[in-house]
Amino acid sequence: MDLSQPDGTGSVSITNVTIDQSGTTYNFEGPIEGYGTVYCTQYWEAVDEGRTRGTMEGEARVLGDDGTLLSSPLRGTFRRNGTSAELFFTDCVSNGDMNFVRWEVDFTTKQVSVNYYSLND
Repeated sequence: MDLSQPDGTGSVSITNVTIDQSGTTYNFEGPIEGYGTVYCTQYWEAVDEGRTRGTMEGEARVLGDDGTLLSSPLRGTFRRNGTSAELFFTDCVSNGDMNFVRWEVDFTTKQVSVNYYSLND
């Protein structure tokens, strides 16, 4: 898989954060090329004492420009470095698409750069 050429890009923003003893829930929204506006919730749970690595579970809904509604479960891993993090996950979109997704999260600005790579043949 060539990760230098994504099949699509986007930019989402962190809209809400909820913290508990085990992890953090993030809500995001923004436009994703080829899909529409994404709304998603992710739960990040660290696996190390420094909270620099961990797992993510989530769910996404996408409202297409034509009014269609898509959904996808999200599962992946993250690594944090200071005020930024990289998140890697797969999705399984209700229209049959499957993607490998890479997010670059900036917690200071609450902005996320999105790249996805189609796993469909």
